[in-house]
Amino acid sequence: MLGLRSRLSVVAFPTMKKNVFVFSRLAPEHLDRLRAQFNVTVLDPKLGDVDAQFAAALPQAHGMIGVGRPLGEKQLAQAGQLEVISSVSVGYDNYDLAYLNQRGIALTNTPDVLTETTADLGFALIMAAARRTAELDAWTKAGQWKRTVDAPLFGVDVHGKKLGILGLGRIGAAIARRGRFGFNMDVLYHGNNRKPELEQELGARYCGFDELLGEADFVCVVVPLSDATRKLIGKRELELMKPSAILVNIARGQVIDEAALVEALQEKRILAAGLDVYEKEPLAESPLFALPNAVTLPHIGSATHETRLAMAECALENFETALRGERPKNLVNPQVWKG
Repeated sequence: MLGLRSRLSVVAFPTMKKNVFVFSRLAPEHLDRLRAQFNVTVLDPKLGDVDAQFAAALPQAHGMIGVGRPLGEKQLAQAGQLEVISSVSVGYDNYDLAYLNQRGIALTNTPDVLTETTADLGFALIMAAARRTAELDAWTKAGQWKRTVDAPLFGVDVHGKKLGILGLGRIGAAIARRGRFGFNMDVLYHGNNRKPELEQELGARYCGFDELLGEADFVCVVVPLSDATRKLIGKRELELMKPSAILVNIARGQVIDEAALVEALQEKRILAAGLDVYEKEPLAESPLFALPNAVTLPHIGSATHETRLAMAECALENFETALRGERPKNLVNPQVWKG
């Protein structure tokens, strides 16, 4: 009998697979990778009621991976086993961080891998708004090019101008480098903290908020969304900008008072705007779409094949690591980690 007990004590029982819920699209190869390790439920809008799919999956879910849905107490109250949410994004304003911290749920994101791609898009908006590329592309395709283009259709130079960055983080610094070294621009910046190393590297000058708005030829908004930055740019701030200035927003739409921006563009109180983000997304109708001096893109800052693949890989690595009980690399709320 003792020998039997001894033999039973060393029997290795198979570890139960954890349950994961994929709440936005992942590539087939990434789903296969998850299925090899976990029990996987995938949200499929084609199957109908999305909320019902959430309600069915969450009580058993140990992990969630995806992007693009607000997640807080209302959505996660029934997710009693949830350990980690892996966001396939750098921003995490869609998540109620205080609630996740209270519950001890880890949140991961994908910084760094999208920095250069998003900076490319930011500078593309600078160029497009300054040189009126979208407007003149439509004009040309409409058969309007019947003589030499003259002054009413001219744009403005980018090189040698003053580039103002609101939020000199990773992406803001990458845009500043493009401006300084590619276009010989003077870099001005404003943020919560001085950046002496970047000041030295880029010859950047720290300015007060109002000072930057009044002096910059291009104001590029790259701040995270928070209570402090919501409607950071409104009627007052737009009136501080030069009539020749161009505003670019690749941060979050809620950082700018959209109605005030529409009014400023209509009345030509600023020259133009380049936008990749909006107060409401997706956006099917907007007064912005009727304005020739607004370049409007559908939130594509990181939308290249290479970068979206890298973001998914980063999110998967975070996810798998956390569900193994190991600390993930890109942990947004390290205070909850007990591993």
